[in-house]
Amino acid sequence: MKVAVIADIHGNHYALSEVLKVARQEKAEKLLVLGDICGYYYHPDKVLQLIEDWDFRLIRGNHERLLLDLKMEKIIETELRKQYGSGHRFAIEKLSEEEIYRICLAPDQLQVEFDNVSILMCHGSPVDSDQYLYPDSEKVVLEGCDVENIDFVLVGHSHYPFTVRNKFSTLINVGSVGQSRRVGGIASWLMLNTANNSFEAKATPYRTEQLEKEVVIIDPEIHYLLDILKRNRK
Repeated sequence: MKVAVIADIHGNHYALSEVLKVARQEKAEKLLVLGDICGYYYHPDKVLQLIEDWDFRLIRGNHERLLLDLKMEKIIETELRKQYGSGHRFAIEKLSEEEIYRICLAPDQLQVEFDNVSILMCHGSPVDSDQYLYPDSEKVVLEGCDVENIDFVLVGHSHYPFTVRNKFSTLINVGSVGQSRRVGGIASWLMLNTANNSFEAKATPYRTEQLEKEVVIIDPEIHYLLDILKRNRK
């Protein structure tokens, strides 16, 4: 069985749409979502619509926890926007209460199994959902993510894809669909084949022009949101 694994969409349905087209073309049957549907950009409603066309499993990320804090008035929207843009406000406005609580109260981790292949879905690391894992993280940190009786530990959060084969399990950061921090306009994700325990890191291009226009209108003073969409593009 082919399983598509995505993370860190961040309201960027333009990127997600292209990813899921490829996943369909390559006969993926399941979809695993490793959190951060919302935050930064502006269309979490369309993201959810795309995901709900699939047989999917979902965990929450740090941006869902931020969204819940905003919903519960535990944080100030203006302070949140300075760091992450208006994506959380758009989530409050565009998602129903049922949708908000469904994504915000999803588990931090989830273990699933397909064809006797065991998978641990995480956002940060299996020991800390807020821990950022990078390709150059210290060896002891990456080895600390090894989990007995699990074949694949799948993570996102840092927006940098990489793979490490530990003693018991293979740790894979699938990268970010909606906001790559390597190259703008490239959505990173993973295709996992449980029939033979193989996997392929995927990099799917998408057009950023419309999203760039939206950023200029909605968050013109938050330069990072636009700059990251253009990073390292030729």
